[in-house]
Amino acid sequence: KQWYQRRVAITAGDIKKMAKQGEMQAVRVMAKDLVRTRRYVKKFIMMKANIQAVSLKITTLKSQGAMANSMKGVTKAMGAMNKQMNMPQMQKIMMEFEKEADMMDMKEEMMNDVMDDVMGAEEDEEESDQLVNQVLDELGLSLNDELGAVPIATGSVGPKKEKSTDCDSALIPLL
Repeated sequence: KQWYQRRVAITAGDIKKMAKQGEMQAVRVMAKDLVRTRRYVKKFIMMKANIQAVSLKITTLKSQGAMANSMKGVTKAMGAMNKQMNMPQMQKIMMEFEKEADMMDMKEEMMNDVMDDVMGAEEDEEESDQLVNQVLDELGLSLNDELGAVPIATGSVGPKKEKSTDCDSALIPLL
């Protein structure tokens, strides 16, 4: 581009000199040369743009080709993996796993319940009583004093009860 600007400036200066000297024949030749130079510069600029466009297309095609090759490899790997997978067998294994996990959960729950019944209930009650007594002691209160101040109802609340049957009387102590 700098070459072009220098060439145009030199030619324009020469045209002015020749025009002052009255050399019209030389002015016409130089003007044609200037026009031709401008046309070539435009063609070079267009050619450069076209070459850049082709270069971009080549780069795009290369990246698309690389992506296609990668997809080809992935497709082969997926096909091999699908051939190795036996879905009915895998479903059977998963169902067995789920069944065994459920059984293990039930057994664990049963063991926890038994352990709580055997050991935990008394310890939990004792521990909770100790915690309540500690809190009340810190507040300066006694559980017996507070419970003693609560009035005790002597009558029954609610609708009249009918006579209970033998089954009811047998179940009441169990509650």
